[in-house]
Amino acid sequence: MTTNIHPSSVIEDGAQIGENVTIGPFCTVGADVVIGDNSVLKSHVVLDGCTQIGEGAKIFPFASIGTAPQDLKYAGERTELIIGKNNTIREHVTMNPGTAGDRGKTTVGDNCLFMMGAHIAHDCAVGNNVILANNATLAGHVHVGDFVIIGGLSAVHQFIRIGDYAIIGGMSGVESDVIPYGRVKGERASLAGLNLIGLERRGFDKAQVRNLQRAFNHLFGSEGTMDERIAAVAEDYSNDETITKIVEFARGKDKFPLCQPAKKG
Repeated sequence: MTTNIHPSSVIEDGAQIGENVTIGPFCTVGADVVIGDNSVLKSHVVLDGCTQIGEGAKIFPFASIGTAPQDLKYAGERTELIIGKNNTIREHVTMNPGTAGDRGKTTVGDNCLFMMGAHIAHDCAVGNNVILANNATLAGHVHVGDFVIIGGLSAVHQFIRIGDYAIIGGMSGVESDVIPYGRVKGERASLAGLNLIGLERRGFDKAQVRNLQRAFNHLFGSEGTMDERIAAVAEDYSNDETITKIVEFARGKDKFPLCQPAKKG
């Protein structure tokens, strides 16, 4: 296996390029960048900062990966952007490293698809098998679980958490935490139910989905306080690992409340 670098591209001294990597025309790779084996930079790609990209990446023209965070408090400190394996990063995607004000790194898991114009801001943590559709954006410090889909033109407020298997409808503004398996939509997003289609596609059986629906109805019912309902669901479904994941997520709320169903009437 050989590495193929177009002569018009600039690879700074110190950059680590894996085996069988293809770097097309007019790319720039900084001195602290690591590119894993079998990766492809199509053309006009910028990789900068202390950035690690796992094997099997496909990065399309005009992506800007690892440049300085869009944070006025950032003072040039050495922070990281760590991207996992087999990710597809389409045109004009931007990803920034972390800041000293948080954990100092931005992380992206494996097998993700970032469509045109998607943005991952500083200190985000993105899980595995995540899809961000065209122009979906994550503000700083956002945590996204596994198998999450974020629709086109959606924006997620800083410090928000999005649980595993959740789906965010297109053109949604997400300002509160989204439970695992949740489905949200709207200009100011509200919880519209469970991600039933996604659960079916991921192999959840009908009994699991029925239990999830019952737990969901209880958790977002009208009786008692939210904390009381969380405690009741935790007790009623203590042997159900799928529902336990929702309970643990709900109990972990910190900066923002849980996204709620829209009020009727």
